[in-house]
Amino acid sequence: MNRAADTITLEIIQSSLQAISDEMFAAMRKTAMSAIIYEVLDMGTCITDGQGNLASSGAGIPGFVGVLDKAVKSILALHAKPGDILPGDIFITNDPYFGGVTHLNDNVLLMPVFADDELIAWAANIAHWNDVGGAAPGSFSPDAKEIFQEGIRLPAVKLFERGDLIRPVFDIIKTNSRLPDFLEGDLWAGVAAARIGARRIAELVAKYGKPIFLEAMKHFMDYGEQVALEGLKALPKGRFTIEEAQDNGMTYKATIDIRDDSFVVDLTDNPPQDNGPNNCSQDDSLVSVQMMFKNITDPYGVTNGGTFRPIQLKTREGTVFHAKPPAAIGIYYEVGMRLYDLLWRCLAPHMGDTLPSGHFSSICGTVIGGVHPDTGRHFTIVEPEIGGWGGSHDADGNSAMFSAMHGETFNCPAEIAETRYGLYVDRLALNDEPGGEGQHRGGKGIVLDYRVRSDGCFLTASYSRNKHHPWGLQGGREGSSNYVRVIRANGETRDFAVVTSLEVNRDDVIRIVTANGGGYGDPAKRSREAIVSDLKNGYLDARRAADVYGYRHEAG
Repeated sequence: MNRAADTITLEIIQSSLQAISDEMFAAMRKTAMSAIIYEVLDMGTCITDGQGNLASSGAGIPGFVGVLDKAVKSILALHAKPGDILPGDIFITNDPYFGGVTHLNDNVLLMPVFADDELIAWAANIAHWNDVGGAAPGSFSPDAKEIFQEGIRLPAVKLFERGDLIRPVFDIIKTNSRLPDFLEGDLWAGVAAARIGARRIAELVAKYGKPIFLEAMKHFMDYGEQVALEGLKALPKGRFTIEEAQDNGMTYKATIDIRDDSFVVDLTDNPPQDNGPNNCSQDDSLVSVQMMFKNITDPYGVTNGGTFRPIQLKTREGTVFHAKPPAAIGIYYEVGMRLYDLLWRCLAPHMGDTLPSGHFSSICGTVIGGVHPDTGRHFTIVEPEIGGWGGSHDADGNSAMFSAMHGETFNCPAEIAETRYGLYVDRLALNDEPGGEGQHRGGKGIVLDYRVRSDGCFLTASYSRNKHHPWGLQGGREGSSNYVRVIRANGETRDFAVVTSLEVNRDDVIRIVTANGGGYGDPAKRSREAIVSDLKNGYLDARRAADVYGYRHEAG
C-alpha cells in the first residue's frame, strides 16, 4: 500500500469513528425514557483508545465528553489486575471520586473493545438521570452537606460481566430511585448505545486490521496536538491573572500562563471547599480549562486526546476546584461554569476582538416535582435553562441560548413539558429587563412561567450570576440577573437564586428569569437603525432609548 493510500485509509477510519460516536448518540436519544435526555440532550457519547484517550465524540454537552475519557482512565486504574476487564463487560460510575467527575445524577456506562485479546478501545456514554436517591427529590440539593446525602454512589463497578447483567447491582440502583421506571429505561438506553459502539468498532477493526486501526487513532491524536500547538502560537503570550467575587461571598482566582508550547492554569490560591454542594472535582475543573483552551485555539477543528496535551492544570486538594471526600458536589455545574467564565473574563481583554462580553453564564438548574394530577405518578422535571449571550465587536449577543459549557442542547418543548409533567407552560418570552446595553447589546434571556397543577409540589434551584451580573467589555454595560420568582395563587411573590424543596401548590406560578448578556462597546456608539429595531421588537422602550442611548423619536 502506498503512502497516499495509507493516508486515505487513516482518514476513512477516523471518519468512521466519528460516525460510530454519532450512531451511539442517536441510539441513546431514541431509546431513553426521560425528556432531559431525548429532548434536552443532557448526554454525551465518545470512543477512546485502549488507554482512555479521546478518539472521537458525539453531540450533546461538550463538558460531558470531557468526562468520559477521564472515567475510562479511572476504570483502568481501579481494575488493573488480569481478568478484571473482559469482553462483554460494562462498567458504571457516577461518583466524582471514582471517575464520575460531575455529580451522582450523571451516570457513565463504559464498554471495553478487544481484538486478539488486546484491549484496543472503549465505547462510553453519559446521561443525567432524574433521580438516584438521596435526601431530596431530584438527588441534588443546595442544602446537602456531604455526598452521602446526594444519592447512591456507584464507584466504577461492573454492571455486566461477559455480557450478562449483574442483577444485584441493577436492583440496588433501581431500588434507590424515586423514579425507578425512568431510571431503568435510561439505563438500558445507555447500555444499547455502548453495545452498538463496541460492535461497530469491532467491525471496523475486522475490516482494516488491528495494526492500521491503532495507527489511525495514534495518527489523529498526534494531529490534534499539532493543531492545538498552531492555535497556541497565535495567542497572546504572558501571565494573566484575575480575581472575581461570587454570589456566595467567595472570591475565585485564576492565573493563566501562555507560552508557545504550553497553557498553564493555576487554581491553587482558591477558597477551601464549600460546606455545601458548591464544589467540583479536579477532573471537572480540567474540563472547564479544556473547553476554554479549545475555544480560543481551534474551535471548529478536530478534538481528541492530542488536542489537550499542551494543558497543565495546578490545583490544591481540599479547595472548591479540587474537592475531597466526603464533600457534597451536587451543584458542581455552577462551580465549573464559574471557572469557565472566570478564564474567559481573564483572557477577553487580551484577545483583541475574539471573545464577546460575558453571558448569563449559569446552568440555572431547576427541579420541580410532585404528583401528576392526571396519572397519580410522581414526576420530577430537571431542566437547565437558556439565557442571553454577550455582545461582541461585530454584533449583538445571541438570545435564548444555552450557556457556553452546555453546548449542543435544547430547551424542553412546552408540549412535552405539559404532557410529561404536572405543569402548564403559561409563557415563554424574551426577557425585556434593562441590562447589557452597548454599541452591540447583550442577547436577551428568557421569562418562562410554569403553573403548578396540583398541591404539595416542590421547587429546588441554584442559580449563579444573580448578584454579580454578566460583565461588559469596552464600555458596554453589565447584563441583568438570573433568578426564579414564585408567584402564589393569592398574588404574593418572592424571588430566589437558591432554594431547596420549597412547597408550591395548585395555581402557583414558578417564573424563571434568565439574564441578558453583557454589552460590548460604548452605548453612545450604537447605531440609530439598531435602536429603532430594538424599539420595534420590544427589546427597548422610549425612556431607556433616551436615557441610555440618547435617542429620542423624531416625529415623522
